[in-house]
Amino acid sequence: MTRRSGYALLSAIVSLVLALSAAIYVGVGADDGSGGRDTVAQGPAPHNSAAPASTGTWVGAWSTSPAGAEPGTETEGMAGRSVRNVVHASVGGTSARITLSNLYGQTPLTITHASIALAAAEDSAAAAVDTMRRLTFGGSTTVVIPAGGQVLSDAVRLTITYGADVLVTTYAPTGSGPVTYHRHARQISYLADGDLTEDTTGTAYTEQTPYWRYLTALDVLSNESDGTVVAFGDSLTDGISSTEGANHRWTDALSQRLRTAIESGAGLPRYSVVNQGISGNRVLTSGLGRPADNQSGLDRFARDALGRPNVKVVVIDLGVNDILRDPRLADPDKILDGLRALVRQAHAHGIKVIGATLMPFQGHRGYTGAREDVRQRINAAIRDGEVYDAVVDFDKALRDPYNPRRLRSDYDSGDRLHPSDKGYARMAEAFDLEDLEGAAPAEL
Repeated sequence: MTRRSGYALLSAIVSLVLALSAAIYVGVGADDGSGGRDTVAQGPAPHNSAAPASTGTWVGAWSTSPAGAEPGTETEGMAGRSVRNVVHASVGGTSARITLSNLYGQTPLTITHASIALAAAEDSAAAAVDTMRRLTFGGSTTVVIPAGGQVLSDAVRLTITYGADVLVTTYAPTGSGPVTYHRHARQISYLADGDLTEDTTGTAYTEQTPYWRYLTALDVLSNESDGTVVAFGDSLTDGISSTEGANHRWTDALSQRLRTAIESGAGLPRYSVVNQGISGNRVLTSGLGRPADNQSGLDRFARDALGRPNVKVVVIDLGVNDILRDPRLADPDKILDGLRALVRQAHAHGIKVIGATLMPFQGHRGYTGAREDVRQRINAAIRDGEVYDAVVDFDKALRDPYNPRRLRSDYDSGDRLHPSDKGYARMAEAFDLEDLEGAAPAEL
């Protein structure tokens, strides 16, 4: 071999290594941790000076479940409007990425511009100084999300602190059919006409909205968390009766309680907590439509729980709506079988499952003595260790000691079913934090 041919061979090898390294990096940026990605970004790849440079673990900082198709958006969707979602981070990190969903769209959704920034203040559409970042998808600012699909953005450098409000803005220039949304956000977000994705002042975001649209997850590259806890449930997890904008869901309180314990020196796992509750959700039955609004727990568990990054524990609080919404008397054995099916799915991925007992609802319009008997039978099986790896006894923690069929009055929001802010705080207090330790039991 001549010296010139040797140099040529070495140059070719170096080029191949660099190409493979670039491909691996792009693949990592596009993977949501669940083994797949639903769309391919289009257009040229711009230089991205905000690519991640630090180390850490990808965990969920915030998430929500796509709950249905927004009424009134069947034709135009959010065409020509900037959607600025406000979300609350349960953990800090040095880089961030988002997931956008077109689960309920009937046509492809084209996003031509997306951004992320820290909010300048609570209840504000304005961005904090020097925090606005443009988001890309596979290196492009434009992404097309097929009907029924979702997409994970590339990672971008942005320091997010625990408890920060984060602004995630998208712009779609054309109609896309029904908007995928989460109705009961308990958080005000914003809309503006035109492409104001990177506007920092927030002054044009004059329309407020109680919904989250398209956005279903915010992940961070974190040095303060080693994994994610997913809370999987119905309106009791969604926090439907909690104070709007105050982050008083039981998941928020659990996140704060775990963080405080760790800062005090407790040897507990460093986990973030994300919320995958949907009001009205049931274990066994989905709503109407194709795809179904309010997909059953069984139908959405793989995406909404197992699909989050570095999931270590899932907390399941489901079953009350299966009892209340069944036109006949619900079969407790079928509900329990459905819950056990969720646990088996989690165990197949090495994930531990903590299950909640079903809280009382006497005084609610759906209450009957027969339905109370169904609740008691389900709770007995849960307490006897027949369903979950560990149990958090929400029923015992919130029931009236003088009438255990109903909520204690100061824990009741007033509808005899959903807790007050104080009740949600009590739910978080009911956890034995040590139950978050350990992994799923080995399957025999």
